Amino acid sequence: DVTRDIFSASIGSVACCYTGQPFDTVKVRMQTNPSLFPSVAFTTKSILKNEGMGALWKGAVPTAMGMVLENAMAFGVNEALKRTFPDGSKEDPTQRPDLGAITGCCSATVLLPSEIVKAKTQVVVGNVSASSTEIYKKMIRQSGIRSLFVGFDAQIMRDAPFYAFFFGTYELNCYLFRTYVPSMPEELNYFLSGGFAGMLGWTAAMPFDVPKTNVQASWESKVVGSYFPELLRIVRERGVLALYTGLVPTIARAFPANAALFLGVETGKKIFDRFV
Repeated sequence: DVTRDIFSASIGSVACCYTGQPFDTVKVRMQTNPSLFPSVAFTTKSILKNEGMGALWKGAVPTAMGMVLENAMAFGVNEALKRTFPDGSKEDPTQRPDLGAITGCCSATVLLPSEIVKAKTQVVVGNVSASSTEIYKKMIRQSGIRSLFVGFDAQIMRDAPFYAFFFGTYELNCYLFRTYVPSMPEELNYFLSGGFAGMLGWTAAMPFDVPKTNVQASWESKVVGSYFPELLRIVRERGVLALYTGLVPTIARAFPANAALFLGVETGKKIFDRFV
């Protein structure tokens, strides 16, 4: 079961990463430098004009690596929890949000280093040579191995609510589609349920994501546990609505990326069951 979970999560992760990375790059630019990148259209146009289309996939390699590890952990833990605490009817989706929150806390520990490298890579503006490997080496050289774990509290604060809504909504959507649209093909059910789950999950987690991104993208963040000071700074300087900076590209990314993720995961399970 564990091998099957890891295999299917890996397939879904790669599909999710390369589908959603351009939207994520736009989101990170807007969150870390809102005065320079005030809107989705302006940010996208600026990146394409000054850096080329390939810049939209900056940080894709560490993202893909991190996603494989994260989703192997997330789906593995979530499936293990579902096997350990099964619901009596096998269809009741109300149990899934609390299992999702536990899953988020576990996956955050795996995702953190790649999230930091990705954030620092994505905020490099212009045609400056800054690969993920170079960013990683610079971080280690400047602040040591501890630089890979900056903002651990911020990662937990974002991932716990995200996965609670993410897995909870996915299970609920699948249940509703199977119940009320029984003629719907399974693949379309997975695709739509995953897309809607991603949108709701990111909407719920967005206020926690902005401080996390700022902490992890900054070269000046050298201490673990800087989430709440950054949260207060953002609210004080820019207001509560600033916590939703980048919501549009995030939601635009959430549907196709997470639809691809869950479709990839469910397809991976079928491939594994057929050939292994």
